[in-house]
Formats: sequence, structure tokens, C-alpha cells
Amino acid sequence: MTMIDLGVLFAQALSGLTNASFLFLMASGLSLIFGVMRVLNFAHGSLYMVGAYVAYQCVVWLGPGETSFWVAVAASATVVAVLGGAIERFLFRLLYTREELYQLLFTYALVLFFTDFVKVIWGVKQHSVSRPPSLAGHSVVFGTTLPDYNLFIILLGPAIALVLWLVLQRTRAGRLIRAAALDREMLETLGVNVNLLYLGTFVVGSFLAGLAGALITPVAAIVPGMDAEIIIALFIIVVIGGLGSFWGTFLGSVIYGLVFSFGILLMPRFSLFAVGALMVAVLILRPTGLLGGRALK
Repeated sequence: MTMIDLGVLFAQALSGLTNASFLFLMASGLSLIFGVMRVLNFAHGSLYMVGAYVAYQCVVWLGPGETSFWVAVAASATVVAVLGGAIERFLFRLLYTREELYQLLFTYALVLFFTDFVKVIWGVKQHSVSRPPSLAGHSVVFGTTLPDYNLFIILLGPAIALVLWLVLQRTRAGRLIRAAALDREMLETLGVNVNLLYLGTFVVGSFLAGLAGALITPVAAIVPGMDAEIIIALFIIVVIGGLGSFWGTFLGSVIYGLVFSFGILLMPRFSLFAVGALMVAVLILRPTGLLGGRALK
């Protein structure tokens, strides 16, 4: 194998890790919500889409630049977190005692609503946001040129994973979240406000979705329907890693990102088939996922 071939492979690996970091930001919120609340939120991708549009709108109002970009990222994540909290408080809370089918139908209805909502507000044209000037350059890593923004995203994913793990394992709120995932009724008996805990969990999950939506804007087109594309990848990830498993979600994101990236290089027409086939293999050999049964660990 020539050095050029090694360079191409390394570049694909870095591309896959970049994609994996974006996906982990999204999938971690989805997995957290499911792990605690046992709700498969199909509208999680819609929150990501709304986050992208809010970031774009903030940059339009503030103008391009370093400060405006990071303000847009913070504002987007905050707005989506508040939106997610409102959805949980006034809508989801009415469905916890209903069958799972009602929850799935409701979250799918939210997908349809948000798709039409962004079309009405921002139209159907593609939008984009420029990278912040401080991350507009590139670095050379082992002879491969890597945009600084991509390198930032690659490092951000594991950093957020570590912070979330520390919160879940080392704080009182984290212990309560893990307890709620195991036995909500016992926690209520001990006097814990589980409704408030659910609200906080949904807000954090929504915040991560909004953050991912804002950060994706410099490298992907902002269009209606971007939520449908991402939600398929998210469910493949949580199935591979294990529903409700925190580190399973991280592992699933890395596997998905790398398999998809190398699939594009080796089998461009079958790259999505490759991750789909991997998911089927995991379901056959280990139905609970690679790290299934290790909820929120």
C-alpha cells in the first residue's frame, strides 16, 4: 500500500470521526431521554433542525463574525432546550401512561409540524453559515490536511461525552437520573419530584440536539427534511450501541461514522447499506446492542 493510499485512508478516518462527533451529540440526547423516560422521540431530529435554523437566523441578524457565530450556537441550544422543556411539560407529560404506540404517533406528528413550520418561516431554499474566523483555517495531521473546524468537532465529541459521564456518575442529579431509569415508582416513594427530573432530562437532551444543529451549519446545508435524514442514523446508532446505554451510544456513533465514511470510499453506492447490514448483524448476534443492559453507564 502506498503512502498516498495511507493518506486517503487516514483522511476518511478523520472524516468518519467528525461525523461521529456530530452524531454523538444528537444520539446522546436521544439515548438519555429513552434511558430515563422510556420514550422513543422521533421528533428529536426536528429539534436538531430547528436548532440549525435558529443559528442561521441569529447570524443573519448579527452578521457574520466570530462573536456572532458563538452567540448563535449558544442561543440556538438554549432556544431548543426551552422548546423541548415546553413540549415535555405540556404535551409529553400527558402521554406517559398511554401505550407506546400513542407516543410514537405523537412524536411523528411533531415531525410533520416542525417540517411545515420551518418551511413557513424560512422557506424551502438551502441556507448555510460561515465558519468562525478562528476555525476557518486548516491543520496538517500526519500529512493529511484537516479543517480546523473539523478538528474542533472531533475533540468536542469526547469532551462532552466525558462531561456527561461525570455528571451521571459523580453528581446527585446524575444518581437520581440513573435511579429514575431503574425504578420511577420507588424514587417517587422516597419523595423525589420525578416530573421535575423528567423535565430536566428532556431539556438536556433537547439542548444537545440544538447544539448539534447549530454546529452542523458550517458544514452542511440547512434545509427542510434534514431531520428525517439524521433520525435514521440516530436510531441505527442506538440500536448498535444499545438503547439507553450512554457509552453504547458513543461506541455506536464511532462505528457508524467510520463504517459510513469508509463505505463511501470503498462502495459509494452501498455506504448506507453497509451500516444497515451492520445493524442487522448486531440485532441477530446481540439483540440488546453491543453495550445493551448497561443503561446510562
